Amino acid sequence: MAKAAQNVTLSPSRDIPFDRVVLSQSNVRRIKSGVSVEELAEDIARRGLLQSLNVRPILDEAGAETGKFEIPAGGRRFQALSLLVKQKRLAKTAPIPCIVRDASSPILAEDDSLAENMQRVALHPLDQYRAFVALREKGLGDEAIAAAFFVTPQVVRQRLKLAAVAPALLEVYAEDGMTLEQLMAFSVSADHARQEQVWDAVKSSWNKEPYVIRRMLTETSVRATDRRAVFVGVAEYEAAGGVVMRDLFQGDDGGWLENVGLLDRLVAEKLQSEAQALVGEGWKWIEIAADLTYGFGYGMRRLSGEAAPMIADEADQHAKLLAEYRALEEQWGEADELPEEVDARLTELAEAVERLEARPMIFDPAEIARAGVFVTFDREGVLVIHRGFVRPEDEAQEETAVNAESADGEALEGQGDQEVVSNWNRGQGAANGVVGTVITSSGQQISAAPEDDDDGALKPLPERLVMELTAHRSLALREALGRSPEVALTLLLLKLVTDTFRTSPSTGSCLEASVRSVYMTAQAPDLKDSAVAKAVDDRHTAWEADLPLGDDAALWDHLGCLDAASRLSLLAHCLSFGVNALHERVNPYGAGISASGLTRRMKHADLVAKAVDLDMVEAGWEPTAENYLSRVPKVRILEAVREAKGEGTAQLLDHLKKAEMAREAERLLKGSGWLPEVLRRADLAAFDGDESVEGQGADIGDADAMDEEAHKLGDDMDLPAFLVADLPSDPAQLIAAE
Repeated sequence: MAKAAQNVTLSPSRDIPFDRVVLSQSNVRRIKSGVSVEELAEDIARRGLLQSLNVRPILDEAGAETGKFEIPAGGRRFQALSLLVKQKRLAKTAPIPCIVRDASSPILAEDDSLAENMQRVALHPLDQYRAFVALREKGLGDEAIAAAFFVTPQVVRQRLKLAAVAPALLEVYAEDGMTLEQLMAFSVSADHARQEQVWDAVKSSWNKEPYVIRRMLTETSVRATDRRAVFVGVAEYEAAGGVVMRDLFQGDDGGWLENVGLLDRLVAEKLQSEAQALVGEGWKWIEIAADLTYGFGYGMRRLSGEAAPMIADEADQHAKLLAEYRALEEQWGEADELPEEVDARLTELAEAVERLEARPMIFDPAEIARAGVFVTFDREGVLVIHRGFVRPEDEAQEETAVNAESADGEALEGQGDQEVVSNWNRGQGAANGVVGTVITSSGQQISAAPEDDDDGALKPLPERLVMELTAHRSLALREALGRSPEVALTLLLLKLVTDTFRTSPSTGSCLEASVRSVYMTAQAPDLKDSAVAKAVDDRHTAWEADLPLGDDAALWDHLGCLDAASRLSLLAHCLSFGVNALHERVNPYGAGISASGLTRRMKHADLVAKAVDLDMVEAGWEPTAENYLSRVPKVRILEAVREAKGEGTAQLLDHLKKAEMAREAERLLKGSGWLPEVLRRADLAAFDGDESVEGQGADIGDADAMDEEAHKLGDDMDLPAFLVADLPSDPAQLIAAE
């Protein structure tokens, strides 16, 4: 007969005078966090005690109740009540609502305290928003709501701003489909249809940062030279009903496309059409994106294929084009200047030869079935297809027959005592003479016959014996490798090349050393198109083309044959992918980097920067409105101009609105070599008097030079008319004005 379910009995509640309750040493909360005791006291004074204290009777030595009670759960509420008593706003004998746990309860006091703090869930920001809306509808203002909940009026206004967000997007956020920062970004526009269109465009994208969402929502028009317009084509945009605004009196590079939403939709449709054309190639997945971030293939293995050979017609055409190109070069090689038509023909021939030589890659059909493709377009609006990326979860699972070990050489875990049935890779199984299914239990093979049944067949060695024997071999290898630096370097290169180029789905190696390519979680829009990014990619592509990837034995031989300089260059290239000089947000609760760890990271980065003589100016960075100036306060814009061009120039900008100030500052700072402090070398001293440090404000001079330059603005600096129209014509008057 089934046993009847036992009814749950709750602890009784009662009012206990305040002077008869004390804080228990069993209360697990020791560290203050969240709302302060003072704020909680004010809240209790305003609305009363919403949650009872959890108390237990205090017993004397004989085990009898003393009439006093201790509080294992509710310590902060007790401290807030104590503050009200101290302030004489609450009587010492005031009755306090309490839940009274029996003194003989099997539940420990620490257990109650821990459960109360861990089982509660913070209010979701969307619920907070809805609550604030309800309070406002009942007549409370922003200031009153903020005061009631001890938040700033800005927080209240930010939450209430969510009313501008489409209900469909609020539901996406409620289901954890986007972050709060992303949701807040949609509030810059009240057009719900446009909001949903932007979310559809970015939700599957690699780049859906809040600033991208804001930029897309606030765009009212784009130039006809914008890469999206070039990719789609202005004619197609107009055919779909798009409007182009053209200036009949000035060159406007083809005009401005007014319907940005339509343009984005046409971009998505064209990318989908291009992706559909690739379906027949047999890829497992195809990812389309209007804007791939730098390092989009992070964590994936790149397939290595063979270039498709030219067919006879292509080879003949290639030979003819090359012959004509060389003939023209020989004919005009001594000329000081090429005729326009000859120059155009040479360019045309070079492009045609380059197109023929850019052969499509041929991949293994079995690899294609588990790999994917990225479809996008570059900054010139040209379609770009990146083929052959294998995600970690799509890698073929390697099976072992005897020891059921993983690719890293560690025994498979988490199997318990269950029997696991694994299918052999057919090719490998046939090669080993093994056909069928291998059954394992707890990582061990289950044999059809008992182990001690000696039928004369040659069986695998016991796992324990294999481990002991290979331990001897590992130690011997350590000793031998320790006195063979050339072999050690080759082994390190083999492992690092495998990690960097992901040449194999297996991550196993006999060397426990690795380099992990660091993904840049925060990226400026211009990062992937920067000169530095192109240099890294070009170097990576060159090494990738030169190395026999995919075959560890051939790779070992190749690495051993490289000269010392090439080996060191390859080592440097592989190690460079592990560089992480990101200044990340410190997490005080253990997840992520600590404050001391961040300090150590940045100091190490400074050491490396000094060793390689890093110069961010030479690396191609310069301040623009997009990457710096429009994202800092006006005072920092003026500080930058002041450091680079002098006080006089800065004063000419201080009356401008921020957007206009950022644009003018970008023009003035161009070519100046000025850098924000975070990009300057820590080991180089800041400028002093006439001294200036290359790459850290190369145009910064002394105060007299700045003033002299300020007096010659109209002639030397080519400032726009609206900046110099009100300047006195007499230099003496200008100095007096300053």
